Amino acid sequence: MELDILALNERIKKESAFVGDMLDEIEKVIVGQKHVVERLLVALLCQGHVLLEGVPGLAKTLAVKTLSDTIQTKFQRIQFTPDLLPADLMGTLIYDQKDCVFRPHRGPIFANLVLADEINRAPAKVQSALLEAMQERQVTLGETTFKLEEPFLVMATQNPIEQEGTYPLPEAQMDRFMLKVVVDYPSRDEELAILRRMTKGDVPEAKAVTTPEHIIGARKTIYDIYVDEKIENYIVDIVTATRQPSRIGLGELESLIDYGASPRASIYLTVGSKAHAFLRGRGYVTPEDVRAIGLEVLRHRVIPSYEAEAENISSETLVTKIFEAVEIP
Repeated sequence: MELDILALNERIKKESAFVGDMLDEIEKVIVGQKHVVERLLVALLCQGHVLLEGVPGLAKTLAVKTLSDTIQTKFQRIQFTPDLLPADLMGTLIYDQKDCVFRPHRGPIFANLVLADEINRAPAKVQSALLEAMQERQVTLGETTFKLEEPFLVMATQNPIEQEGTYPLPEAQMDRFMLKVVVDYPSRDEELAILRRMTKGDVPEAKAVTTPEHIIGARKTIYDIYVDEKIENYIVDIVTATRQPSRIGLGELESLIDYGASPRASIYLTVGSKAHAFLRGRGYVTPEDVRAIGLEVLRHRVIPSYEAEAENISSETLVTKIFEAVEIP
């Protein structure tokens, strides 16, 4: 087994080499936000999707556009508005008078990397249409079903400070997102570097260093990364504790959690940990990988009760307490 792990380690180091090239290119354009970029890569490698929450101006759009530039993929930004219709997103059938037939007109969802900007500004039927495409990875126009081209990543953003005229995503729809990442302000030094880089008139651009085929191949490699049985039990213990916190001695959280994480959380926590290990050139998962990705996987799946909200206890606080209480293997 030890020899197998060593061989797997060497293979992962070789096959993850392109990640360093991608990060180098992205750093030419994006100052800081390494955490956000890494999480985008994790989602891309795990066939997941990302929900980003942050105030305007934190380079959320630029990050996914730059990521697309490094992979030679098609990028599409869709501004969600209250009057948006599902057909504006998915496409529709247009009548061809010459041939007397309806022909499909594909919408902007037919891209590799899709930015759904301010997703909570569009009504529920548009959100549902997007989330169906995310889950099924296909779009039906009339009687014809079109498969979406891989790799396919949806990055949705929502603004936490301006809630007038918004349609918040229901918890069941939030569960479709692999990760929820909170984007914070840059540090003072990072902001100084942004100021100097973006005020010279010549904005740098990232060049393509890999291909969609390479990303798809890396996805298959990630599933080969070794996860010990103790790590699997650790993941299940964490997710189970969000539903039954008294099992790990956190009985005081019972009244603070309305709903715990679904089995989808266990799946995403496992594959996300594998992708996190892959980004570091390792062929095996450690508890640190699980803890590194855990908050983003669980923060939108653990629903605080009214009692918790009254006491200003957030889902992040609840998840952090659970991670502190579950024994690390």
